[in-house]
Amino acid sequence: MKLLKEICRGILIGVANIIPGVSGGTLAVSMGVYDKIIYALTHIRKEFKQSLKILVPVGIGAVIGLIGLSFVIKWLFEYYPIQTNFLFIGLIIGGLPAIFKRMEGERKGLSHGIAFLLMFALVVLLPLLGSSTASEVILTADPLMMGKMFLIGIIAAATMVVPGVSGSMILLILGFYQPILREITQFMVNLATLNLSGLTHGILLLTPMAVGIIAGVVIIAKIIEYLFEHFEAITFAGIGGLILGSPIAILYEANFDHFNLFSGVTGLAALAVGCVCAYYLGED
Repeated sequence: MKLLKEICRGILIGVANIIPGVSGGTLAVSMGVYDKIIYALTHIRKEFKQSLKILVPVGIGAVIGLIGLSFVIKWLFEYYPIQTNFLFIGLIIGGLPAIFKRMEGERKGLSHGIAFLLMFALVVLLPLLGSSTASEVILTADPLMMGKMFLIGIIAAATMVVPGVSGSMILLILGFYQPILREITQFMVNLATLNLSGLTHGILLLTPMAVGIIAGVVIIAKIIEYLFEHFEAITFAGIGGLILGSPIAILYEANFDHFNLFSGVTGLAALAVGCVCAYYLGED
């Protein structure tokens, strides 16, 4: 049961990284596994077996969510955008009590307030950059693009690890979001149909990105661990700002063109389900 719960946590983290406005790091914090993942990543050589017990189930779930559910997420956002957005808002809100509990007993000062406000403003204002997004790039399997995909992987990793900062939003601004999402979904189609030329194209593009993600996750995790060790209270104040700003960023990206009574009621139901799921998955 515990293994299944860890995989479910990983699935939600993986899914979050393909949704503009949502951060995998945010859901990791909401579900109470953020600290554990950071510690496992930074101590994998010293505590190899123990780290793998944490990282492998979450990693398997993340791959399932990132690749296997990309079709489902695209379908949900196309036909049920309001309910889907509210579900993820619920997943974030459901984890807020655990975050605030981590800050109980800490003496609050001006530095904590500044960290909170700066991170809150970052998340809220970031979607506004989407109005001037770069034109979509064309993914060609050449050395230059493979190098760019490696750098995109590092950027994506940073946003996966830092709560509240949406990797999908950054990729959208850079013009890589839709092309990469299409490449991932097409790769799954090519795999199912055994299209070797299509698989080769996908491997040449997605492998450098995967390597960049791995490298970026390790580097950023080291930085986060340092902040936890030396500035824990201020770091959690900043994370609190990132988390509280995330629902606003999600609502900014949400499509309310077809809002009606049914979508409103089912959206609130999805919000409640998200809160319950976050609370349940946040328990050890």
